[in-house]
Amino acid sequence: MVAQAPSGKKPLPDMMTSIRIDKSGQVEIVDQLLLPHSVKWIPISTPEEAFDAIKSMKIRGAPAIASLAALSLKSSLSTEEIRSKSEEEVKKWILDQCDYLQSSRPTAVNLSEAMNRIRTYIKTHTSSSSSSSSSATSASADLVQKVQQICQDVHEEDLERNMTMGRLGAEWLAKKSGKSKLKVVTVCNTGSLATSGYGTAIGVITALFENDQLDTAYYAQTTPYHQGSRLTSLELTTLEIPACMICDTMLGSLFQHEDIDGVIVGADRVVKNGDTANKIGTYQAAVLAQRHNIPFMVVAPVTTIDLSLKTGAEIHIEQRPPVEATQVRGLNIETGKLSVVRITPEGVGEGDKPWQRVYNPSFDVTPAELISCVVTEKGVAERKEGAKDIDVSSIC
Repeated sequence: MVAQAPSGKKPLPDMMTSIRIDKSGQVEIVDQLLLPHSVKWIPISTPEEAFDAIKSMKIRGAPAIASLAALSLKSSLSTEEIRSKSEEEVKKWILDQCDYLQSSRPTAVNLSEAMNRIRTYIKTHTSSSSSSSSSATSASADLVQKVQQICQDVHEEDLERNMTMGRLGAEWLAKKSGKSKLKVVTVCNTGSLATSGYGTAIGVITALFENDQLDTAYYAQTTPYHQGSRLTSLELTTLEIPACMICDTMLGSLFQHEDIDGVIVGADRVVKNGDTANKIGTYQAAVLAQRHNIPFMVVAPVTTIDLSLKTGAEIHIEQRPPVEATQVRGLNIETGKLSVVRITPEGVGEGDKPWQRVYNPSFDVTPAELISCVVTEKGVAERKEGAKDIDVSSIC
């Protein structure tokens, strides 16, 4: 369950990974619902299996789900059933699968960006073959091969850009603070489990640690799925990075009593004016950070930026099943077995009575006016003093 960590000034233990591919090309993911107590690898061979894994949160993190969707499509294109189709039939099948996979997590723009790369190629691809049977078969095979390469590129490009973002973000924050050792806060999980490696926001934290510039990384539990207490905790522990967990409701208290130098978060979508959709709880962290004059940094690859939307008001926010907020998963310390436990009265989140309702959005939107800067692999876009927008087009 490890991938060799990139070398840096401070040697790191092996990083975790959420996706692996064996020598035969079989794609597997680690079931993140069972972490940190159990490691179970699940084979993914079809778009249907990828859709289920993404929808059920067995894998999450905008870059990681884009990788899995693309890799599942690549695997399916290798089957004899697909290769026996005509070129036009293959095109239609691929476009249908892109639509299907994209619907699994509508807020995360990396997924739609990956599917759009494939759609663009399909729609602009013109066969130069004749109408003969052998030529048609060759054209179909050529189409499949090129789409498979796009799918592989989606997965492989992520690691290098994450390392670049980590370096850029760490340099910006260190210069901003002027300190030799920084205390930072993050929300959700944005490390190697959420990406193809190294991570986005956690990539910045890792870069600070490698350069011996990190004092402590504080991370919020991030309920109701506890990506912080389950996954970020596991990653930072694995990397032996000095860290401290806090409950989501403790952010204000932490900012009052600790000299925090920055809040570093990832993103599922950054729109044209800099408004950012990220895991629920990010907006409140940004509000509190501004109140305490703490820099608030968004770290995301270019594929997360969506210039087609002008403001965050246009972002579709995924609503999760209400019952998910009424349960917690964990290790039963009495039996030693994994358990799912209800923490609310029976009927809450499941019944239709007015007193049984649950509000459970998966994401919230942080306005650009609360964000200090957005970091991509192309650079850092700062919000100018007094401005309400950030020109993210400059780092696309």
